[in-house]
Formats: sequence, C-alpha cells, structure tokens
Amino acid sequence: MQFLQPPGWVQPKGYANGVAASGRTVCVSGMIGWDAEGRFHTSDFAGQVEQALRNIVAVLAEANAGPEHVVRMTWYVIDKKEYVAAYKEIGAAYRAVFGRHFPAMTAVQVAGLIEDEAKVEIEVTAIVPEPA
Repeated sequence: MQFLQPPGWVQPKGYANGVAASGRTVCVSGMIGWDAEGRFHTSDFAGQVEQALRNIVAVLAEANAGPEHVVRMTWYVIDKKEYVAAYKEIGAAYRAVFGRHFPAMTAVQVAGLIEDEAKVEIEVTAIVPEPA
C-alpha cells in the first residue's frame, strides 16, 4: 500500500489524499451504528460512529481483512454541524477501532439515511494483498 502525498501539499489530518494498492478488493456496504441484531444503543454521534466502525471490522474479518487493508472510506452524515462538533470524540472512537490507519476519505452531508435513528453511514473499500 502506498499513501499518495503530492510534494508541497499540506499533510492531511485523519485521512490520506490517495492510496495505491494491489490485491483482492473487498467492498463493505454502508454500515450504521446499530448492533448485529439491528438495535441502536445510542443516539450519540460518536457512539454511532464507533459502532459503525466495529461493524465494518466484523465484515472485513469475514474476508480475512482488517482496518489496515482499508484504502477508501465514504462517510454519509445527516448533520454536518453535529459531525464537526464531535471531531474530538469521533477521532477517539476511530483510533479505538481502526488505530492510526488513515485511508482516503470523503464525508458528505445527506438529506437522510434509510434508518431514521442513524446519524452516520460509513462504507469502505479494502485491498487485501494476495498470498505470496
């Protein structure tokens, strides 16, 4: 995996400008902040982020992959202001689940998500190196 940082560009915080990788592609559908039984345990934004990330890790594990293989994330948020206000807590939740691996990321404010209680939905693409 190669993180792409053009010369002279400001180093991004919490994401990469781009990632180049080769291997088996694993696509994970948008995950929200409910548990394996489809129940929300919090309406807290960062709490839902943490659960969504844990859900992503569980799906990745089915492909013998982990957070370190993620090359791209897309975050869909209901309220940009709530997302920005929770940066510190989101960062802590992210590091608790994904460590210090920061792939290419996009965050988009959307009008709504299919599940009314969901405040965030996160989808990822991972590239798992082929065995030697």
